[in-house]
Amino acid sequence: MASDSPESLMTLCTDYCLRNLEGTLCYLLTMKTLRLHPDIFLPSEICDKLVNEYVELVKTDSIFEPISFFTLFSDPRSTRLARIHLREQIVQDQDLEAIRKQDLVELYLTNCEKLTAKSLQTLVSFSHTLISLSLFGCCNIFYEEENPGGCEGDCLVNPTRQVLVGLYFGFSRLRFLNLGRLIEGVNVETLLRPLASLAALDLSGIQLNDVGFLTQWKDSLVSLVLYNMDLSEEHIQVIAQLRKLRHLDISRDHLSSYYKFKLTRRVLNLFVENLVNLTSLDISGHTMLENCTIPSMEEKMGQTSIEPAKSSIAPFRGLKRPLQFLGLFETSLCRLTHIPAYKVSGDKNEEQVLNAIEAYTEHRPEITSRAINLLFDIARIERCSQLLRALQLVITALKCHKDDKNIQVTGSAALFYLTNSEYRMEQSVKLRRQVIQVVLNGMESYQEVTVQRNCCLTLCNFSIPEELEFQYRRVNELLLNILNQSRQDESIQRIAVHLCNALVCQVDNDHKEAVGKMGFVMTMLKLIQKKLADKTCDQVMEFSWSALWNITDETPDNCEMFLNYSGMKLFLECLKEFPEKQELHRNMLGLLGNVAEVKELRPQLMTSQFISVFSNLLESKADGIEVSYNACGVLSHIMFDGPEAWGICEPHREEVVKRMWAAIQSWDINSRRNINYRSFEPILRLLPQGISPVSQHWATWALYNLVSVYPDKYCPLLIKEGGIPLLKDMIKMASARQETKEMARKVIEHCSNFKEENMDTSR
Repeated sequence: MASDSPESLMTLCTDYCLRNLEGTLCYLLTMKTLRLHPDIFLPSEICDKLVNEYVELVKTDSIFEPISFFTLFSDPRSTRLARIHLREQIVQDQDLEAIRKQDLVELYLTNCEKLTAKSLQTLVSFSHTLISLSLFGCCNIFYEEENPGGCEGDCLVNPTRQVLVGLYFGFSRLRFLNLGRLIEGVNVETLLRPLASLAALDLSGIQLNDVGFLTQWKDSLVSLVLYNMDLSEEHIQVIAQLRKLRHLDISRDHLSSYYKFKLTRRVLNLFVENLVNLTSLDISGHTMLENCTIPSMEEKMGQTSIEPAKSSIAPFRGLKRPLQFLGLFETSLCRLTHIPAYKVSGDKNEEQVLNAIEAYTEHRPEITSRAINLLFDIARIERCSQLLRALQLVITALKCHKDDKNIQVTGSAALFYLTNSEYRMEQSVKLRRQVIQVVLNGMESYQEVTVQRNCCLTLCNFSIPEELEFQYRRVNELLLNILNQSRQDESIQRIAVHLCNALVCQVDNDHKEAVGKMGFVMTMLKLIQKKLADKTCDQVMEFSWSALWNITDETPDNCEMFLNYSGMKLFLECLKEFPEKQELHRNMLGLLGNVAEVKELRPQLMTSQFISVFSNLLESKADGIEVSYNACGVLSHIMFDGPEAWGICEPHREEVVKRMWAAIQSWDINSRRNINYRSFEPILRLLPQGISPVSQHWATWALYNLVSVYPDKYCPLLIKEGGIPLLKDMIKMASARQETKEMARKVIEHCSNFKEENMDTSR
């Protein structure tokens, strides 16, 4: 089973401080400005953690919205930043400006599209200390507006963006640089030439006809990434001169049709002969122009080997040692027998697919989504042998690409199969909570049908409500939002109603009241009303009534909402429209039993129409005894208010009482029940009274049935809630019927026997 060890103290403290900045590190200077307490000094280990965790929280927690965060790190005398990773819309020009006095060593900016040319000038302030810099996907940072002061005369309302000229990029100490997805127009050679110490360079997605300038780093460059660059023979000759390279990535997205270059046996031979220090090579997505493989008859037989001498890929037989990593995703080579690498990305098996997800998640969502789709097929058709790794990788991808539709669709689908009951015992509470978080993120970010359906189905794999309780309010809000949409997918609606029903079953009353205030009761009644209009009684209709039954249990406010929103009208209409739907009747009567338990609401049930309906349902045989039992329960509470509360002429009170006695006497005391009591309090309050003997008898019958059929569950509950003394007192009452007293004695006897049988005799 996966480790359930707690988070480190550092992580817990960081999370707590970020969620409670004003109560821990800061004070509120103005309504929108936080300031560090003057006696606080935070070293880089803590500051880096705060910033990086802040980015994670903003991305993954919808209710986390701190204010003026980056200004907390404006003074290096009290805070020290060294290595920070910022992503997407979270960071803006003013945020980088706030930390410009810090001596940053490592700054990763990924897809920060809100950063403009102002931030490029801010970056220069880090030039004396910065060693690693990533500007991947920061597409606006090299541009400025043509008319920043506004338009005059007949110029365009939206000024065109112009590439910055006279650009200074003098980072003398910079060793790692990622310019991936740099927009066309920036002179890369001019930008890079001043960087004398460059050791690692990423030019993903940039089209350069001439890369000859790379040879200026032939004695220092150890890592070069040219993903999705359209290569030529000239490119290959330049790469072959970079003899210090340990990592080379010339992979591409094979779905992009504009790449003309074809990888040949000769090119691979050139790399093997010249790049003798190579430990990692990625050629994923390439089409092989020539056959690079060893004929099957010449292949070494026996077990799969990573030894270069046995390689099924002919050029790699010249390697001095196996590669640490070889990227072969979406190439025919990944399916060969002997591949000289410790780790291979490909689509041949689970190991290769997981390696692909791991390698490409950060910057290549288009590749990652296809790899996750392959994992989905493995989890669906076969058994996933590296479950925990697979789950962690999918979780990471979903977090990293919260706004990428393809990742969200494939990732949520994979999670459904990776969290099913077959794998349950291998997953820790912590891991399953991480799954729930990313699923809710997906539901929050995407109204798209497939994502919503996948997320709802995945939630069904969890124990509800227990495993969702830590996100109880959020998950209910998301489900109600789905159900309140004007146009709904039938399957999503069915799953969402099922989840709503499960979430309000077996939770405490505070939870039910909170969900009721979110509009739960109104939402369910709207669904019922729509189904009535369509004359359809399906699972959505039955689940909606069941959910109302659960949410009104011992919750007077929700019962009142049901009545105020015309719930009784819908009850009568459903009864009339669907007279043969037994489960529907049971759910509706169970709900009305909850309403009848609230003394202040019972007068609203005291109409000739309602009482006649309840009386007629006493004779129902639907769903065993359940409909008749619940109807009798409703009437028992109404009778408990006494003759003076009977404010109707028809039917007569005595007539209804007679029918109640007849119904109770017709029930089999050993009936198996489709009901679940959390408390006997509403039943027990009917015992110590002489106003309505039939109500007393119904309550005693209910207890006798439950402790007889389910003694392990209900004997302890009855004893715990003080039911035995109440039954003993009732036996002494002159107004109680003899048959009621006899039944009460049997209940006491059952509980006494249960206590004796379960007494601990160990010493």
